[in-house]
Amino acid sequence: MKKSVSMLLAVSMTLALAGCAGGAAETTAAETAAETAAETTQAAEEETSEAAEEETSEAAVESEAADVLTYEEYMAAELDTEVTIQAYVQAKQSWWEDQATVYAQDADGAYFLYNLACSEEDYEKLTPGTKIQATGFKSEWSGEIEIMDGTFTFVEGADTYIAPALDVTELLGTDELIDHQNQFVEFKGLTVEAAGQDDSGNDVAFLYNWDGSGTEGDDLYFNASYNGQTYTFTIESYLCDSTTEVYSAVKNLEIGQTIDMEGFLYWYEGVNPHITSVTVVE
Repeated sequence: MKKSVSMLLAVSMTLALAGCAGGAAETTAAETAAETAAETTQAAEEETSEAAEEETSEAAVESEAADVLTYEEYMAAELDTEVTIQAYVQAKQSWWEDQATVYAQDADGAYFLYNLACSEEDYEKLTPGTKIQATGFKSEWSGEIEIMDGTFTFVEGADTYIAPALDVTELLGTDELIDHQNQFVEFKGLTVEAAGQDDSGNDVAFLYNWDGSGTEGDDLYFNASYNGQTYTFTIESYLCDSTTEVYSAVKNLEIGQTIDMEGFLYWYEGVNPHITSVTVVE
């Protein structure tokens, strides 16, 4: 009898252990399935999130690109409105207290960027041909259309562009000349005229400052004529200081000489080119 009870107990324990083992296996399988499902869901959510971020990034880039005005759109924009343009640096006029003044141009037109926020380190990087994106306020000062109080970024990976000098000699005295405002231009075959008189009453070919009140190192003003009309040209000392060849060339001009010139078609109460090169041809 004791032997039968013992055998019964042994069989019961075996079945119980088998039941426990089966339950543990089922639990492990369920947990694995749950973990796999969770991982799949997480992966799907991460993929969806990454796709959303990419779409947002692409949309931001497209939006940024859409805000960049063409030259035609820039010229059509109202004064005192914020504008964003992309163009290539052609020359730097000055840097002072983290502000820069820059001549920029693309294949369609040119821009004068005045008081552009700029560190001294970035100013050194604004070499001719460098492409930048600038945002500022379209303004007008004495006829000069410019972008004031702006900020800028370098356009990474962009090509470079140096604008060729556009011959605008035949446009002198015409309404079409202003259409090329701020562009890099050239004038050919002009005749040097008197700019004023010295203290002795003798005619002189140039003046320090527009009224002769300046000294060495200040802006130079000189006159040259074409087809019977006389125009005033300037050596902007911030752009071309007294150490440059063009500054010396203008100081050596003689009334009656024939000259070719290059420079930027700046405007001040009428055409007032900022000259960067003068060559005596006769």
